Amino acid sequence: MKPEISIEFFPPQTPEGIEKLRKVRGELASLNPQFFSVTYGAGGSTRERTFAVVKEIAAEGFDAAPHLSCIGSTRESIREILAEYNEAGIKRIVALRGDLPSGMAETGEFRYANELVEFIRAETGNHFSLEVAAYPEWHPQARSPKDDLDAFVRKVKAGANSAITQYFYNADAYFHFVDEAKARGVDIPIIPGIMPIAGFTKLARFSDACGADIPRWMRKKFESFGDDSDSIRAFGLDVVTELCERLLKGGAPGLHFYCMNQSALTTEICRRLG
Repeated sequence: MKPEISIEFFPPQTPEGIEKLRKVRGELASLNPQFFSVTYGAGGSTRERTFAVVKEIAAEGFDAAPHLSCIGSTRESIREILAEYNEAGIKRIVALRGDLPSGMAETGEFRYANELVEFIRAETGNHFSLEVAAYPEWHPQARSPKDDLDAFVRKVKAGANSAITQYFYNADAYFHFVDEAKARGVDIPIIPGIMPIAGFTKLARFSDACGADIPRWMRKKFESFGDDSDSIRAFGLDVVTELCERLLKGGAPGLHFYCMNQSALTTEICRRLG
């Protein structure tokens, strides 16, 4: 059986960005993804833009999965969003805790993603297929690996249908996490998140912030290329394709690509994977 793939976008801020994303989406549609997901800014800051992109994807006949984060939100505001998505024919949601916007001290009526999952189930039953986040290398704010795994298990028990991981470049971290989750009774698919590598400097900064480890051997190799973007791209494609091959061979149920609103690298990796 062919593994399912899914692809993530972020909502563009400009008319040019919106046009570019339409083109990128058209190119990626040829990969026949199971769904396209669309991110949601801190505290719902991109709510309208996220909804606009999601509606467009759905109108094009694709399964669209908006991200929905709950921190800083009220039950009433989440209820409104669920009604909007229900009306638009959306059947899948990526349910997240999310980040508080900078300067905002109040967490709102939700503190954790499991509370959001429980609320969606209480309000809408099984109408939505719910994806939740997983962290094979542990959430940067988790007090310990055990605490992080406990939080993940709570989200699953609250009613998640499947999970998408933070990106990583160490397959062993993923397999270890899946084994530990299974030992705790988790039986939903845990889809590895894949970040294609277009450049190194930004990736290194982003990875340090979100707790995704770039193995030392990779870091050193990237650093050795300096500003040679062709070599960085070629090495990045090799490394990520090998990672995907290893994950699929080891039983990963699919791949979720963080494409950063670009089509070339994701398309090439999928071509190499056949």
